[in-house]
Amino acid sequence: MSVAFKLVHDILVFVSPQLLKLLISFVSDPDAFAWQGYLYSILLFLVALVQSICLQQHFHLCFQLGVSVRASLMAAIYKKALTVSSTTRKESTVGETVNLMSADAQRFMDMANFLHQLWSCPLQIVLSIISLWAELGPSVLAGIGVMLLLIPINGFLVTKAKGIQVSNMKNKDERMKIMNEILNGIKILKLFAWEPSFEDRIKEIRGRELKYLLNFSYLQSISVFVFTCAPFLVSLASFAVYVLVDENNILDAQKAFTSISLFNVLRFPMAMLPMVISSLVQTNVSTARLEQLVPVPWLLALLTWPSCLCSVTLDITPGSLVAVVGAVGSGKSSLVSAMLGEMENIKGHINGSLAYVPQQAWIQNATLKDNILFGSELDEARYQEVIKACALLPDLELLPAGDLTEIGEKGINLSGGQKQRVSLARAVYSNADVYLLDDPLSAVDAHVGKYLFEHVLGPKGLLQNKTRILVTHSVSFLPQVDNIVVLVAGAVSEHGSYSTLLANRGAFAQFLNSYGFQEDTPEEKAAGLLTLVCQGSMGQTSRRGGVIQRPATNGNNPIPCSLSKRSTKSFQEAQKESPKKLKGQQLIEKETVETGKVKFSMYVRYLRAVGWMFSFGIAMGYLAQYVAYVGTNLWLSDWTDDAQRYLNQTYPTGQRDLRIGVFGALGVAQGESLFLFMATTLSAHGSVQASRVMHQKLLSNILHVPMSFFDTTPTGRIVNRFAKDIFTIDETIPMSFRSWLSCFMGIISTLLMISLATPFFALIIIPLGIFYYFVLRFYVSTSRQLRRLDSVTRSPIYSHFGETVSGLSVIRAYGHQERFLQHNENTVDTNQKSVYSWIVSNRWLAVRLELVGSLVVFFSALLAVISKGTLEGGIVGLSISSALNVTQTLNWLVRMSSELETNIVAVERIHEYTTVKNEAPWVTEKRPPRGWPSKGEIQFIDYKVRYRPELELVLQGITCDIRSTEKVGVVGRTGAGKSSLTNCLFRVLEAAGGKIVIDGLDISTIGLHDLRQNLTIIPQDPVLFSGTLRMNLDPFDQYSDEEVWKALELAHLKTYVQELPEKLLHRVSEGGENLSVGQRQLVCLARALLRKAKILILDEATAAVDLETDHLIQTTIRSEFANCTVLTIAHRLHTIMDSSRVMVLQAGRIMEFDSPEELLQREGIFSSMAKDAGIVSAQTTAL
Repeated sequence: MSVAFKLVHDILVFVSPQLLKLLISFVSDPDAFAWQGYLYSILLFLVALVQSICLQQHFHLCFQLGVSVRASLMAAIYKKALTVSSTTRKESTVGETVNLMSADAQRFMDMANFLHQLWSCPLQIVLSIISLWAELGPSVLAGIGVMLLLIPINGFLVTKAKGIQVSNMKNKDERMKIMNEILNGIKILKLFAWEPSFEDRIKEIRGRELKYLLNFSYLQSISVFVFTCAPFLVSLASFAVYVLVDENNILDAQKAFTSISLFNVLRFPMAMLPMVISSLVQTNVSTARLEQLVPVPWLLALLTWPSCLCSVTLDITPGSLVAVVGAVGSGKSSLVSAMLGEMENIKGHINGSLAYVPQQAWIQNATLKDNILFGSELDEARYQEVIKACALLPDLELLPAGDLTEIGEKGINLSGGQKQRVSLARAVYSNADVYLLDDPLSAVDAHVGKYLFEHVLGPKGLLQNKTRILVTHSVSFLPQVDNIVVLVAGAVSEHGSYSTLLANRGAFAQFLNSYGFQEDTPEEKAAGLLTLVCQGSMGQTSRRGGVIQRPATNGNNPIPCSLSKRSTKSFQEAQKESPKKLKGQQLIEKETVETGKVKFSMYVRYLRAVGWMFSFGIAMGYLAQYVAYVGTNLWLSDWTDDAQRYLNQTYPTGQRDLRIGVFGALGVAQGESLFLFMATTLSAHGSVQASRVMHQKLLSNILHVPMSFFDTTPTGRIVNRFAKDIFTIDETIPMSFRSWLSCFMGIISTLLMISLATPFFALIIIPLGIFYYFVLRFYVSTSRQLRRLDSVTRSPIYSHFGETVSGLSVIRAYGHQERFLQHNENTVDTNQKSVYSWIVSNRWLAVRLELVGSLVVFFSALLAVISKGTLEGGIVGLSISSALNVTQTLNWLVRMSSELETNIVAVERIHEYTTVKNEAPWVTEKRPPRGWPSKGEIQFIDYKVRYRPELELVLQGITCDIRSTEKVGVVGRTGAGKSSLTNCLFRVLEAAGGKIVIDGLDISTIGLHDLRQNLTIIPQDPVLFSGTLRMNLDPFDQYSDEEVWKALELAHLKTYVQELPEKLLHRVSEGGENLSVGQRQLVCLARALLRKAKILILDEATAAVDLETDHLIQTTIRSEFANCTVLTIAHRLHTIMDSSRVMVLQAGRIMEFDSPEELLQREGIFSSMAKDAGIVSAQTTAL
């Protein structure tokens, strides 16, 4: 269909010039009948009308194709990501895949519109050459010769541009990858004060990117320049040859203007072809990139995990509980992965359905209930049972909306222990045959771990009849399991029941003797549990920006306060929910959609970024070009009237040369127009300047905003600013600005020429202008809103995608790929709706605009007919040929205005993030003395803090002194404010009252970096960045290699690193995926050792490590940090039994603060916790 429409349109294009020829001869011929003139005018109008309707119909069909291509590509990429093997997943990072979904899929959509131009352009070119030959005879060849000359020049420019484009894509991917990591590890960057180092990395890549961009713009301006000259040089060559070849060839109005309008027709396909070709080129690049991703071998990697499993033979009887133990890096997680089929096992299989609990819990952005049901049907009784068994009931009371509270991206508003328990509940609820549990008890407090083991995993738990494979580091549960598998370096060293292994006196028995501790008697255990359940004060609460909430001390209801992350749920579901949401249930604010007109200040802001000098120069260049343009055409019209003046005389040669000369000069001024060239080159510089300024502002601001911003803003949204919006500012806006300027000038000059020819035309301009303006306003506002909806509905696609990639193993283990595919298709559909509406609105506009254009043609023809006697043929030709040209230009002007408005939205969105409130300055006037803190004394003076202004206090007035080199353990139930304490020391949270004094210096008076660089933390989640191992330890290159090796040795990583082929320069993959979790933790320890600050904070640092490594870490810390002040936030009480004092927190207050011996004798909170953990006196363990 679209082919037929296009064909009709192409043929009609050539009818207009013939009609023009007839009209001119009518005006020049005094004896012609008036009706002929009117007929020609009406015909011109009708032809233009039919032409526009065909064209729009054709475009509409093309766009529909484009939209469906894009949708199917996005679905394919998503599907691919769900099924990609772990090796190939290592090759392409999340950033790259998101780029494929955004930029490359878009390219294909654009391509669909251009496909037909491939045959239509050559057809138009052939037709116009035939018509021209009829007019000017062989001298047309001169014109065509010029055109042919331009083709190779163009080809050269295109290939050059392609090269630049490809290398720039690499830079873009790299920049997005680092950006992604920065946003995921922002907390670490802040705690270590590493922002400047990463900012420099990004700046360097961005610098390269802009250099390429500048070269690209230069090439563009050269090709624009070549193209503007083309039609002009062509007509100059043809006319000059025509006049010079033969004395009798006289250029009269008919010939000149018919040929000019034909040359104008020719201009369009000539300009389109290179665009089509370059669009093809870009699509080609994209195809190559997609092919890398899409036909990757389906799960064909052999077991390639950093730690290889040699050959593991296990026979597990159905319904048994098997524990897998071993040191860090011995291949426990790999064994689980192999069972999941994430790592290709060479032979062997598992029967029955699977449920999997990963080591690092993966939580979806949905309600808590949805996270547990995970797509299964709701069975209320079973659901309640599961929640009770997984110790989630107390948490539900604390969450603002119970199990309907929305959980943020990556589970941001739950504590580590809560995430792990939700993840476990999900597995239990799924009711599978085989359970793979990868160390689910490490993140929870000791007493909760015990409870979970009894109620869920153990011989009497919910899962007693299922096959359970439990990877664990905690020795205390081992006596109760049916079978124990000991892994050493990827092979099974021994397996059997607890008693057999002890009797064997093998590696396992030695391991137990060195670390084991007496199990307390069962009665004591039961008593401990009872107290725990009755108190119900497993005061589980979430933190990290979420709910900080616990039963209020005065016995009222818990006070809800939190926010929950954006839901990617469709609008309808949101409306179904209870209309009144509790305060604090919503964590993520909805992405704002600006409405109404884009503020003028945005344009001003952009131009300011370009620079005023540049902006002025560009405008002047364009102005000068159009002045020259009008001049050329008037001169030509005058030249053609010579045909009348020298009717029967020979044409004077001098006159002839003068005509050609002036025509050439004016044209060179216009096309070759140094003006145009000047304008485009300036704009190339200006736009790159603007890109640099904008990106710089955005980046430095994002790195300066406080942590709470990242807790409430999904990373996808920030990434979107850095990907799509920066791309728009780099490439789209400069183009839009240039096209808009030249369209605007073109229309003004055309109208001017028509009015010169037929002054009455000025009267008609007014009503047409008003009509045009209204159509414009109406369309632009609709289009702008639709485009905004498009970008807002696009974010969830990427967020969902990122979430899927991070939870791949879980989704696959449960076999839920289908459901996720469905969800992805739904989000894409929502986005398609706004895209499609936008396309339809474009067609609506085009039809109305072309009507205006056709009317302009009609009136200029009509007026020419009416004032027939007084006009020369030349001037009529001029006015109508300009009018024929105006339609397209009008169309483009609106298109460009709306394009510009839509794109300037990017400036608006980026501006929104450059104005986010910053945290305190990094360095202030007041610098701490050198070598501060030298003693390491910390004083809290009535210190209060809250996460966000609208929330309750988390720490309710803490006062204590910590002496120099003292070792203090901090304990408390989840959510008692332990982590908040560390956040306060680093001023991630600013005080709501009171102050913290370190070595006599109030920390709120100095710059953040001065503070953070002088404290050290070993954080809870070991975060690594992609780059070398060395960069992860020392991003500023402050230390020598010897120092780095020393730190690695103390962190027990030296042997491992020495075996790596590249030693310190070993590449760490995105998120540190090619190291095991335990190794990452050791790298974090090495970081701390390298910093050697006077104050060290350990945040549950040993949760993911087995006892042996734990022991190593503890000894290292004891020896190396002996003369430092150490604060340990502990989950396992054993780790802090030897500290000088223990601080017990509850609900944000200090309940007990004394030496462990003292506290055990008092019958207080601490002693009851110790009982739960099986510690009777401080001497029992050296652990």
